[in-house]
Amino acid sequence: MLTATLLKGMSRSGARASHRTRAIAQQMMSTASSAATSEPPVIFESNLAVRTYILNRPLKLNALDEPMLALLRPKIEEWSASDLCGTIVGTGVGRAFCAGGDVASVVEKASNPETRAEAVDFFKREFEMDYILASLPKPYVAILDGHTMGGGVGLAAHAPFRIATENTVFAMPETKIGYCPDVGGSYFMSRLDGEMGTYLALTGNTLRGRHVFESGFATHYIPSRRIPILLDRLAGLENAHVSVINSTVEEFTAERLPEEPPLTLVGEVRDALDYAFRHNMVEKIIQDLGTLAEHPSPAISQWAKQVSGALHLRSPTSLKVALKAIRQGKKMTLLQALEMELKIATAYCVSNLLIVFVFVPEEHYLDHQNGASPDFATGVRAVLGPEKGKRNAPIEWSPSTLEGVSDEIVARFFAPDSTYLSSAPSLSIPRHLKSDAGTHKPMKYALPTEDEIGAMVRGSHSAGGGTGLSLDELVSSFDNVRNGKIGVRKKVLEVARRRCEIQDNGGDGNFVWLKWKHQLNKP
Repeated sequence: MLTATLLKGMSRSGARASHRTRAIAQQMMSTASSAATSEPPVIFESNLAVRTYILNRPLKLNALDEPMLALLRPKIEEWSASDLCGTIVGTGVGRAFCAGGDVASVVEKASNPETRAEAVDFFKREFEMDYILASLPKPYVAILDGHTMGGGVGLAAHAPFRIATENTVFAMPETKIGYCPDVGGSYFMSRLDGEMGTYLALTGNTLRGRHVFESGFATHYIPSRRIPILLDRLAGLENAHVSVINSTVEEFTAERLPEEPPLTLVGEVRDALDYAFRHNMVEKIIQDLGTLAEHPSPAISQWAKQVSGALHLRSPTSLKVALKAIRQGKKMTLLQALEMELKIATAYCVSNLLIVFVFVPEEHYLDHQNGASPDFATGVRAVLGPEKGKRNAPIEWSPSTLEGVSDEIVARFFAPDSTYLSSAPSLSIPRHLKSDAGTHKPMKYALPTEDEIGAMVRGSHSAGGGTGLSLDELVSSFDNVRNGKIGVRKKVLEVARRRCEIQDNGGDGNFVWLKWKHQLNKP
Protein backbone atom coordinates (compact mmCIF):
# COMPACT_ATOMS: atom_id res chain seq x y z
CA MET A 1 0.00 0.00 0.00
CA LEU A 2 1.25 3.48 -0.91
CA THR A 3 1.97 5.69 2.08
CA ALA A 4 0.55 9.19 2.40
CA THR A 5 4.09 10.61 2.06
CA LEU A 6 4.66 8.72 -1.17
CA LEU A 7 1.29 9.83 -2.52
CA LYS A 8 2.10 13.41 -1.58
CA GLY A 9 5.49 13.17 -3.33
CA MET A 10 3.88 11.73 -6.42
CA SER A 11 1.36 14.56 -6.37
CA ARG A 12 4.16 17.19 -6.28
CA SER A 13 6.04 15.33 -9.04
CA GLY A 14 2.89 15.15 -11.13
CA ALA A 15 2.26 18.84 -10.59
CA ARG A 16 5.82 19.70 -11.69
CA ALA A 17 5.44 17.47 -14.79
CA SER A 18 2.10 19.05 -15.55
CA HIS A 19 3.65 22.50 -15.19
CA ARG A 20 6.51 21.55 -17.52
CA THR A 21 4.05 20.16 -20.07
CA ARG A 22 2.00 23.36 -20.01
CA ALA A 23 5.16 25.48 -20.36
CA ILE A 24 6.36 23.41 -23.33
CA ALA A 25 2.92 23.61 -24.94
CA GLN A 26 2.80 27.37 -24.44
CA GLN A 27 6.30 27.72 -25.92
CA MET A 28 5.28 25.62 -28.95
CA MET A 29 2.14 27.66 -29.45
CA SER A 30 4.11 30.87 -29.15
CA THR A 31 6.69 29.62 -31.66
CA ALA A 32 3.97 28.47 -34.07
CA SER A 33 2.20 31.81 -33.71
CA SER A 34 5.42 33.71 -34.38
CA ALA A 35 6.14 31.54 -37.41
CA ALA A 36 2.62 32.07 -38.69
CA THR A 37 2.92 35.84 -38.42
CA SER A 38 6.32 35.84 -40.16
CA GLU A 39 5.07 33.84 -43.14
CA PRO A 40 3.45 35.57 -46.13
CA PRO A 41 -0.38 35.48 -46.22
CA VAL A 42 -0.22 33.70 -49.59
CA ILE A 43 2.34 31.03 -50.44
CA PHE A 44 3.19 30.18 -54.05
CA GLU A 45 4.56 26.82 -55.11
CA SER A 46 5.70 25.26 -58.39
CA ASN A 47 5.69 21.50 -58.97
CA LEU A 48 6.54 20.61 -62.56
CA ALA A 49 3.71 22.13 -64.62
CA VAL A 50 1.42 22.85 -61.65
CA ARG A 51 1.38 26.28 -60.01
CA THR A 52 -0.33 26.47 -56.61
CA TYR A 53 -1.40 29.41 -54.49
CA ILE A 54 -1.96 28.61 -50.82
CA LEU A 55 -3.95 31.05 -48.70
CA ASN A 56 -2.07 31.29 -45.42
CA ARG A 57 -4.03 33.08 -42.70
CA PRO A 58 -5.25 30.00 -40.80
CA LEU A 59 -6.09 31.90 -37.60
CA LYS A 60 -8.46 34.05 -39.69
CA LEU A 61 -9.73 31.08 -41.71
CA ASN A 62 -7.82 32.55 -44.66
CA ALA A 63 -10.14 35.56 -44.92
CA LEU A 64 -9.09 37.74 -47.85
CA ASP A 65 -7.48 41.06 -47.05
CA GLU A 66 -5.59 43.70 -49.05
CA PRO A 67 -2.09 42.17 -48.70
CA MET A 68 -3.41 38.82 -49.98
CA LEU A 69 -5.02 40.43 -53.02
CA ALA A 70 -1.84 42.43 -53.68
CA LEU A 71 0.15 39.17 -53.79
CA LEU A 72 -2.39 37.09 -55.70
CA ARG A 73 -3.13 39.19 -58.76
CA PRO A 74 0.38 39.68 -60.20
CA LYS A 75 1.28 36.03 -59.61
CA ILE A 76 -1.92 34.72 -61.22
CA GLU A 77 -1.41 37.00 -64.22
CA GLU A 78 2.21 35.84 -64.48
CA TRP A 79 1.16 32.18 -64.43
CA SER A 80 -1.62 32.86 -66.91
CA ALA A 81 0.93 34.05 -69.48
CA SER A 82 3.63 31.47 -68.72
CA ASP A 83 4.26 28.59 -71.12
CA LEU A 84 5.74 26.62 -68.23
CA CYS A 85 2.45 26.70 -66.30
CA GLY A 86 0.04 23.93 -67.22
CA THR A 87 -2.48 23.96 -64.36
CA ILE A 88 -3.28 26.44 -61.59
CA VAL A 89 -4.41 25.13 -58.20
CA GLY A 90 -5.90 27.10 -55.31
CA THR A 91 -5.97 25.82 -51.75
CA GLY A 92 -5.70 27.02 -48.14
CA VAL A 93 -3.91 26.26 -44.88
CA GLY A 94 -5.85 24.88 -41.93
CA ARG A 95 -9.62 24.55 -41.59
CA ALA A 96 -10.56 26.73 -44.54
CA PHE A 97 -10.03 27.36 -48.19
CA CYS A 98 -11.21 30.93 -47.59
CA ALA A 99 -13.98 31.92 -45.19
CA GLY A 100 -14.69 35.29 -46.84
CA GLY A 101 -13.39 38.81 -47.09
CA ASP A 102 -12.04 40.86 -44.23
CA VAL A 103 -15.27 42.86 -43.93
CA ALA A 104 -14.47 44.18 -40.45
CA SER A 105 -11.55 46.11 -41.92
CA VAL A 106 -13.72 47.27 -44.83
CA VAL A 107 -16.43 48.65 -42.57
CA GLU A 108 -13.83 50.33 -40.36
CA LYS A 109 -12.44 52.16 -43.40
CA ALA A 110 -15.92 52.98 -44.70
CA SER A 111 -16.69 54.64 -41.37
CA ASN A 112 -14.11 57.34 -42.01
CA PRO A 113 -14.62 59.73 -44.98
CA GLU A 114 -10.86 59.92 -45.41
CA THR A 115 -10.50 56.15 -45.93
CA ARG A 116 -13.90 55.35 -47.45
CA ALA A 117 -12.44 55.13 -50.96
CA GLU A 118 -10.11 52.39 -49.70
CA ALA A 119 -13.13 50.34 -48.60
CA VAL A 120 -14.65 50.55 -52.07
CA ASP A 121 -11.26 49.82 -53.62
CA PHE A 122 -11.05 46.55 -51.67
CA PHE A 123 -14.25 45.32 -53.34
CA LYS A 124 -12.97 46.52 -56.71
CA ARG A 125 -9.72 44.60 -56.39
CA GLU A 126 -11.48 41.52 -55.02
CA PHE A 127 -13.98 41.39 -57.89
CA GLU A 128 -11.22 41.93 -60.44
CA MET A 129 -9.36 38.96 -58.97
CA ASP A 130 -12.52 36.83 -59.21
CA TYR A 131 -12.98 37.72 -62.88
CA ILE A 132 -9.33 37.04 -63.74
CA LEU A 133 -9.58 33.58 -62.16
CA ALA A 134 -12.84 32.94 -64.03
CA SER A 135 -11.23 33.82 -67.37
CA LEU A 136 -7.94 31.97 -67.02
CA PRO A 137 -6.73 30.39 -70.28
CA LYS A 138 -5.19 27.62 -68.14
CA PRO A 139 -7.10 24.87 -66.29
CA TYR A 140 -7.89 25.98 -62.75
CA VAL A 141 -8.57 23.61 -59.84
CA ALA A 142 -9.97 24.96 -56.55
CA ILE A 143 -9.60 22.68 -53.51
CA LEU A 144 -12.45 23.52 -51.13
CA ASP A 145 -11.17 21.53 -48.16
CA GLY A 146 -12.78 23.49 -45.33
CA HIS A 147 -14.76 26.70 -44.95
CA THR A 148 -15.56 28.26 -48.32
CA MET A 149 -17.73 31.32 -47.85
CA GLY A 150 -18.29 34.76 -49.34
CA GLY A 151 -15.01 35.93 -50.82
CA GLY A 152 -13.75 32.35 -50.84
CA VAL A 153 -16.69 31.34 -52.99
CA GLY A 154 -15.71 34.09 -55.42
CA LEU A 155 -12.21 32.64 -55.80
CA ALA A 156 -13.65 29.21 -56.63
CA ALA A 157 -17.12 29.59 -58.15
CA HIS A 158 -16.02 30.08 -61.73
CA ALA A 159 -13.27 27.43 -61.79
CA PRO A 160 -13.90 24.50 -64.15
CA PHE A 161 -12.85 22.17 -61.32
CA ARG A 162 -14.19 22.78 -57.81
CA ILE A 163 -13.40 19.94 -55.44
CA ALA A 164 -15.37 19.46 -52.23
CA THR A 165 -14.29 17.20 -49.38
CA GLU A 166 -15.97 15.99 -46.21
CA ASN A 167 -14.62 19.17 -44.57
CA THR A 168 -16.22 21.63 -46.98
CA VAL A 169 -18.62 24.19 -45.48
CA PHE A 170 -20.17 26.34 -48.20
CA ALA A 171 -22.24 29.50 -47.68
CA MET A 172 -22.96 32.98 -48.94
CA PRO A 173 -23.86 34.44 -45.51
CA GLU A 174 -23.92 38.15 -46.41
CA THR A 175 -27.55 38.82 -45.42
CA LYS A 176 -26.57 37.79 -41.89
CA ILE A 177 -24.32 40.86 -41.66
CA GLY A 178 -26.62 43.30 -43.46
CA TYR A 179 -24.85 43.04 -46.79
CA CYS A 180 -25.59 41.36 -50.13
CA PRO A 181 -24.01 38.30 -51.86
CA ASP A 182 -21.27 39.53 -54.20
CA VAL A 183 -18.06 38.14 -55.84
CA GLY A 184 -20.21 37.13 -58.79
CA GLY A 185 -22.92 35.60 -56.59
CA SER A 186 -25.69 37.25 -58.59
CA TYR A 187 -24.31 35.40 -61.62
CA PHE A 188 -23.55 31.90 -60.35
CA MET A 189 -26.23 31.64 -57.64
CA SER A 190 -28.91 32.56 -60.17
CA ARG A 191 -27.75 29.68 -62.37
CA LEU A 192 -28.00 26.90 -59.80
CA ASP A 193 -30.90 24.49 -60.24
CA GLY A 194 -34.35 25.95 -59.75
CA GLU A 195 -34.37 28.40 -56.86
CA MET A 196 -31.54 26.80 -54.90
CA GLY A 197 -29.34 29.84 -55.42
CA THR A 198 -32.09 32.23 -54.36
CA TYR A 199 -32.65 30.19 -51.21
CA LEU A 200 -28.94 30.10 -50.32
CA ALA A 201 -28.43 33.79 -51.11
CA LEU A 202 -31.32 34.99 -48.95
CA THR A 203 -31.01 32.63 -45.99
CA GLY A 204 -27.21 32.44 -45.85
CA ASN A 205 -27.65 28.76 -44.88
CA THR A 206 -24.77 26.33 -45.27
CA LEU A 207 -24.14 23.22 -47.34
CA ARG A 208 -21.60 20.71 -46.08
CA GLY A 209 -19.41 17.99 -47.51
CA ARG A 210 -20.89 15.93 -50.33
CA HIS A 211 -24.00 18.14 -50.32
CA VAL A 212 -21.91 20.92 -51.88
CA PHE A 213 -21.26 18.57 -54.81
CA GLU A 214 -24.77 17.14 -55.05
CA SER A 215 -26.32 20.62 -54.98
CA GLY A 216 -24.27 21.71 -57.97
CA PHE A 217 -21.67 24.06 -56.55
CA ALA A 218 -18.71 21.68 -56.53
CA THR A 219 -17.84 19.67 -59.62
CA HIS A 220 -16.30 16.74 -57.73
CA TYR A 221 -16.27 15.17 -54.26
CA ILE A 222 -13.00 13.65 -53.03
CA PRO A 223 -12.11 12.51 -49.48
CA SER A 224 -9.58 14.95 -48.06
CA ARG A 225 -6.96 12.24 -47.46
CA ARG A 226 -6.72 11.75 -51.24
CA ILE A 227 -6.05 15.41 -52.09
CA PRO A 228 -2.22 15.27 -51.72
CA ILE A 229 -2.05 12.26 -54.05
CA LEU A 230 -4.31 14.01 -56.56
CA LEU A 231 -2.07 17.08 -56.59
CA ASP A 232 0.97 14.90 -57.25
CA ARG A 233 -0.86 13.23 -60.13
CA LEU A 234 -1.84 16.59 -61.61
CA ALA A 235 1.78 17.72 -61.43
CA GLY A 236 2.88 14.66 -63.38
CA LEU A 237 0.46 15.11 -66.27
CA GLU A 238 2.21 15.65 -69.58
CA ASN A 239 -1.02 16.84 -71.17
CA ALA A 240 -2.85 19.44 -69.06
CA HIS A 241 -5.96 19.54 -71.27
CA VAL A 242 -9.14 19.98 -69.22
CA SER A 243 -10.52 16.61 -70.35
CA VAL A 244 -7.39 14.87 -69.07
CA ILE A 245 -7.56 16.77 -65.79
CA ASN A 246 -11.21 15.83 -65.42
CA SER A 247 -10.57 12.12 -65.95
CA THR A 248 -7.66 12.31 -63.49
CA VAL A 249 -9.77 14.00 -60.82
CA GLU A 250 -12.57 11.47 -61.36
CA GLU A 251 -10.17 8.65 -60.43
CA PHE A 252 -10.05 10.00 -56.87
CA THR A 253 -13.78 10.48 -56.31
CA ALA A 254 -15.66 8.27 -53.89
CA GLU A 255 -19.15 6.78 -53.78
CA ARG A 256 -21.52 7.90 -51.03
CA LEU A 257 -21.07 5.87 -47.85
CA PRO A 258 -24.09 4.57 -45.88
CA GLU A 259 -23.12 6.63 -42.81
CA GLU A 260 -23.03 9.94 -44.72
CA PRO A 261 -26.01 12.22 -44.00
CA PRO A 262 -28.58 12.14 -46.83
CA LEU A 263 -29.27 15.25 -48.89
CA THR A 264 -32.32 16.93 -47.33
CA LEU A 265 -33.22 19.42 -50.05
CA VAL A 266 -34.75 16.83 -52.35
CA GLY A 267 -38.19 15.44 -53.14
CA GLU A 268 -41.16 17.26 -51.67
CA VAL A 269 -38.97 19.64 -49.67
CA ARG A 270 -37.19 20.66 -52.86
CA ASP A 271 -40.57 21.23 -54.54
CA ALA A 272 -41.52 23.48 -51.62
CA LEU A 273 -38.22 25.37 -51.92
CA ASP A 274 -38.63 26.09 -55.62
CA TYR A 275 -42.26 27.02 -55.14
CA ALA A 276 -41.71 29.45 -52.26
CA PHE A 277 -38.58 31.14 -53.66
CA ARG A 278 -39.91 31.61 -57.19
CA HIS A 279 -41.21 35.11 -56.40
CA ASN A 280 -39.62 38.46 -57.20
CA MET A 281 -40.85 39.92 -53.90
CA VAL A 282 -39.47 38.83 -50.53
CA GLU A 283 -42.87 39.45 -48.94
CA LYS A 284 -44.43 36.80 -51.21
CA ILE A 285 -41.66 34.33 -50.36
CA ILE A 286 -42.37 34.86 -46.65
CA GLN A 287 -46.10 34.49 -47.29
CA ASP A 288 -45.67 31.17 -49.08
CA LEU A 289 -43.36 29.90 -46.35
CA GLY A 290 -46.06 30.75 -43.82
CA THR A 291 -48.58 28.70 -45.77
CA LEU A 292 -46.16 25.80 -46.18
CA ALA A 293 -45.50 25.85 -42.43
CA GLU A 294 -49.04 24.46 -42.05
CA HIS A 295 -48.51 21.77 -44.67
CA PRO A 296 -49.64 18.25 -43.64
CA SER A 297 -46.22 16.86 -44.57
CA PRO A 298 -43.98 17.09 -41.47
CA ALA A 299 -40.88 17.43 -43.66
CA ILE A 300 -42.29 20.42 -45.56
CA SER A 301 -43.78 22.17 -42.53
CA GLN A 302 -40.63 21.76 -40.46
CA TRP A 303 -38.45 23.05 -43.33
CA ALA A 304 -40.74 26.05 -43.96
CA LYS A 305 -40.77 27.03 -40.28
CA GLN A 306 -36.98 26.85 -40.06
CA VAL A 307 -36.45 28.91 -43.21
CA SER A 308 -39.08 31.48 -42.31
CA GLY A 309 -37.47 31.90 -38.90
CA ALA A 310 -34.06 32.38 -40.52
CA LEU A 311 -35.32 35.04 -42.93
CA HIS A 312 -36.91 37.00 -40.09
CA LEU A 313 -33.44 37.33 -38.54
CA ARG A 314 -31.86 38.71 -41.71
CA SER A 315 -31.57 42.35 -42.71
CA PRO A 316 -34.81 43.28 -44.52
CA THR A 317 -32.89 45.68 -46.76
CA SER A 318 -30.32 43.02 -47.60
CA LEU A 319 -33.03 40.51 -48.45
CA LYS A 320 -34.64 42.86 -50.97
CA VAL A 321 -31.34 43.99 -52.47
CA ALA A 322 -30.08 40.39 -52.72
CA LEU A 323 -33.26 39.16 -54.42
CA LYS A 324 -33.21 41.95 -56.98
CA ALA A 325 -29.51 41.31 -57.68
CA ILE A 326 -30.10 37.57 -58.17
CA ARG A 327 -32.95 38.22 -60.62
CA GLN A 328 -30.95 40.77 -62.62
CA GLY A 329 -27.77 38.70 -62.51
CA LYS A 330 -29.43 35.83 -64.33
CA LYS A 331 -29.66 38.01 -67.45
CA MET A 332 -26.08 39.29 -67.24
CA THR A 333 -22.60 38.16 -68.18
CA LEU A 334 -20.23 37.56 -65.29
CA LEU A 335 -18.49 40.88 -65.90
CA GLN A 336 -21.81 42.76 -65.93
CA ALA A 337 -22.86 41.04 -62.71
CA LEU A 338 -19.61 41.98 -60.99
CA GLU A 339 -19.98 45.59 -62.12
CA MET A 340 -23.50 45.65 -60.66
CA GLU A 341 -22.25 44.16 -57.39
CA LEU A 342 -19.48 46.76 -57.20
CA LYS A 343 -22.14 49.47 -57.37
CA ILE A 344 -24.08 47.74 -54.59
CA ALA A 345 -20.93 47.54 -52.46
CA THR A 346 -20.26 51.23 -53.11
CA ALA A 347 -23.79 52.15 -52.00
CA TYR A 348 -23.24 50.31 -48.72
CA CYS A 349 -19.86 51.95 -48.18
CA VAL A 350 -20.77 55.56 -48.97
CA SER A 351 -23.78 55.49 -46.67
CA ASN A 352 -23.56 58.29 -44.12
CA LEU A 353 -24.69 55.78 -41.56
CA LEU A 354 -21.41 53.94 -41.99
CA ILE A 355 -19.85 56.74 -39.94
CA VAL A 356 -20.53 54.18 -37.18
CA PHE A 357 -17.15 52.82 -36.13
CA VAL A 358 -17.22 49.08 -35.55
CA PHE A 359 -14.97 48.62 -32.58
CA VAL A 360 -15.65 51.56 -30.26
CA PRO A 361 -17.88 51.53 -27.19
CA GLU A 362 -21.58 51.54 -28.03
CA GLU A 363 -22.23 54.86 -26.31
CA HIS A 364 -19.89 56.54 -28.80
CA TYR A 365 -21.77 55.42 -31.93
CA LEU A 366 -22.97 58.33 -34.03
CA ASP A 367 -26.53 58.19 -35.34
CA HIS A 368 -27.45 59.75 -38.69
CA GLN A 369 -30.72 59.78 -40.59
CA ASN A 370 -29.52 59.56 -44.18
CA GLY A 371 -27.70 56.89 -46.15
CA ALA A 372 -28.18 53.92 -48.47
CA SER A 373 -28.38 51.56 -45.46
CA PRO A 374 -26.84 51.32 -41.98
CA ASP A 375 -27.23 47.56 -41.88
CA PHE A 376 -23.78 46.56 -43.13
CA ALA A 377 -22.06 48.35 -40.24
CA THR A 378 -24.69 47.17 -37.78
CA GLY A 379 -24.40 43.56 -38.90
CA VAL A 380 -20.60 43.45 -38.90
CA ARG A 381 -20.52 45.01 -35.42
CA ALA A 382 -22.99 42.42 -34.10
CA VAL A 383 -21.58 39.33 -35.80
CA LEU A 384 -17.85 40.06 -36.04
CA GLY A 385 -17.22 42.79 -33.46
CA PRO A 386 -16.05 42.47 -29.84
CA GLU A 387 -19.50 41.42 -28.65
CA LYS A 388 -19.88 38.56 -31.15
CA GLY A 389 -21.43 35.47 -29.60
CA LYS A 390 -22.57 37.38 -26.49
CA ARG A 391 -25.87 38.75 -27.70
CA ASN A 392 -29.10 36.76 -27.73
CA ALA A 393 -31.38 39.49 -29.04
CA PRO A 394 -31.96 39.83 -32.80
CA ILE A 395 -29.88 42.44 -34.58
CA GLU A 396 -31.57 45.83 -34.76
CA TRP A 397 -31.86 46.41 -38.50
CA SER A 398 -33.03 49.70 -39.99
CA PRO A 399 -35.64 49.51 -41.39
CA SER A 400 -36.60 46.63 -39.13
CA THR A 401 -39.35 45.20 -41.36
CA LEU A 402 -39.74 44.32 -45.02
CA GLU A 403 -42.64 46.76 -45.24
CA GLY A 404 -40.29 49.52 -44.16
CA VAL A 405 -37.90 48.84 -47.06
CA SER A 406 -39.45 50.99 -49.77
CA ASP A 407 -38.78 50.76 -53.50
CA GLU A 408 -36.86 54.03 -53.11
CA ILE A 409 -34.45 52.41 -50.64
CA VAL A 410 -33.84 49.45 -52.96
CA ALA A 411 -33.35 51.83 -55.91
CA ARG A 412 -30.43 53.44 -54.07
CA PHE A 413 -28.41 50.31 -54.91
CA PHE A 414 -29.44 49.93 -58.56
CA ALA A 415 -30.82 53.11 -60.16
CA PRO A 416 -28.46 54.74 -62.70
CA ASP A 417 -29.18 58.16 -61.17
CA SER A 418 -28.69 57.03 -57.55
CA THR A 419 -26.50 59.49 -55.69
CA TYR A 420 -25.05 56.55 -53.75
CA LEU A 421 -23.57 55.13 -56.94
CA SER A 422 -22.05 58.30 -58.36
CA SER A 423 -18.61 57.49 -56.94
CA ALA A 424 -18.66 53.81 -57.94
CA PRO A 425 -15.50 52.85 -59.86
CA SER A 426 -15.33 50.48 -62.83
CA LEU A 427 -13.50 47.19 -62.82
CA SER A 428 -10.05 47.20 -64.42
CA ILE A 429 -9.76 43.94 -66.34
CA PRO A 430 -6.76 42.95 -68.47
CA ARG A 431 -7.71 43.67 -72.08
CA HIS A 432 -6.99 40.16 -73.33
CA LEU A 433 -9.47 38.71 -70.82
CA LYS A 434 -12.46 40.95 -71.56
CA SER A 435 -13.24 39.03 -74.74
CA ASP A 436 -13.58 35.87 -72.65
CA ALA A 437 -16.57 37.23 -70.72
CA GLY A 438 -19.29 34.61 -70.52
CA THR A 439 -17.31 31.93 -72.42
CA HIS A 440 -16.28 29.90 -69.37
CA LYS A 441 -18.52 26.96 -68.50
CA PRO A 442 -18.28 26.29 -64.77
CA MET A 443 -20.89 23.50 -64.90
CA LYS A 444 -19.27 21.47 -67.70
CA TYR A 445 -17.69 18.94 -65.35
CA ALA A 446 -20.31 19.08 -62.59
CA LEU A 447 -23.36 16.88 -62.24
CA PRO A 448 -25.93 17.57 -64.96
CA THR A 449 -28.08 20.59 -64.17
CA GLU A 450 -31.84 20.49 -63.96
CA ASP A 451 -32.06 22.54 -67.17
CA GLU A 452 -29.77 20.07 -68.92
CA ILE A 453 -31.89 17.13 -67.79
CA GLY A 454 -35.01 18.95 -68.97
CA ALA A 455 -33.42 19.54 -72.38
CA MET A 456 -32.67 15.82 -72.71
CA VAL A 457 -36.27 14.91 -71.83
CA ARG A 458 -37.65 17.45 -74.33
CA GLY A 459 -35.30 16.28 -77.05
CA SER A 460 -33.36 19.53 -77.36
CA HIS A 461 -30.09 18.43 -75.72
CA SER A 462 -27.08 18.51 -78.04
CA ALA A 463 -26.22 14.92 -77.10
CA GLY A 464 -29.76 13.58 -77.17
CA GLY A 465 -32.10 12.25 -79.81
CA GLY A 466 -35.81 12.86 -80.05
CA THR A 467 -38.46 12.88 -77.35
CA GLY A 468 -39.97 9.76 -75.84
CA LEU A 469 -37.20 8.69 -73.45
CA SER A 470 -37.93 6.22 -70.70
CA LEU A 471 -36.45 6.78 -67.25
CA ASP A 472 -33.78 4.13 -67.85
CA GLU A 473 -32.90 5.71 -71.19
CA LEU A 474 -32.62 9.14 -69.58
CA VAL A 475 -30.22 7.85 -66.93
CA SER A 476 -28.22 5.95 -69.54
CA SER A 477 -27.95 9.06 -71.73
CA PHE A 478 -26.35 11.10 -68.94
CA ASP A 479 -24.20 8.18 -67.88
CA ASN A 480 -22.71 8.31 -71.37
CA VAL A 481 -22.49 12.13 -71.53
CA ARG A 482 -20.68 12.26 -68.17
CA ASN A 483 -18.60 9.11 -68.77
CA GLY A 484 -19.95 7.21 -65.77
CA LYS A 485 -19.43 10.08 -63.32
CA ILE A 486 -20.25 9.20 -59.72
CA GLY A 487 -23.53 10.79 -58.58
CA VAL A 488 -25.08 11.19 -62.04
CA ARG A 489 -27.65 8.42 -61.67
CA LYS A 490 -28.79 9.69 -58.27
CA LYS A 491 -29.10 13.27 -59.56
CA VAL A 492 -31.00 12.35 -62.74
CA LEU A 493 -33.43 10.12 -60.87
CA GLU A 494 -34.15 12.76 -58.24
CA VAL A 495 -34.82 15.48 -60.83
CA ALA A 496 -36.92 13.19 -63.03
CA ARG A 497 -39.14 12.18 -60.12
CA ARG A 498 -39.87 15.82 -59.33
CA ARG A 499 -40.02 17.39 -62.78
CA CYS A 500 -41.31 14.63 -65.07
CA GLU A 501 -44.65 12.94 -65.64
CA ILE A 502 -45.03 9.37 -66.86
CA GLN A 503 -46.85 9.09 -70.17
CA ASP A 504 -48.45 5.81 -71.22
CA ASN A 505 -50.53 6.51 -74.30
CA GLY A 506 -51.57 2.91 -74.84
CA GLY A 507 -52.36 2.32 -71.20
CA ASP A 508 -50.78 -1.11 -71.41
CA GLY A 509 -47.26 -0.24 -70.30
CA ASN A 510 -45.68 -1.17 -73.62
CA PHE A 511 -44.55 2.38 -74.38
CA VAL A 512 -43.93 4.47 -71.28
CA TRP A 513 -42.03 7.74 -71.65
CA LEU A 514 -41.24 10.92 -69.73
CA LYS A 515 -42.81 14.33 -70.18
CA TRP A 516 -41.22 17.43 -68.65
CA LYS A 517 -43.34 19.56 -66.30
CA HIS A 518 -43.02 23.16 -67.44
CA GLN A 519 -44.72 24.65 -64.38
CA LEU A 520 -44.21 24.20 -60.69
CA ASN A 521 -47.14 22.77 -58.80
CA LYS A 522 -48.00 23.90 -55.30
CA PRO A 523 -46.73 21.28 -52.83
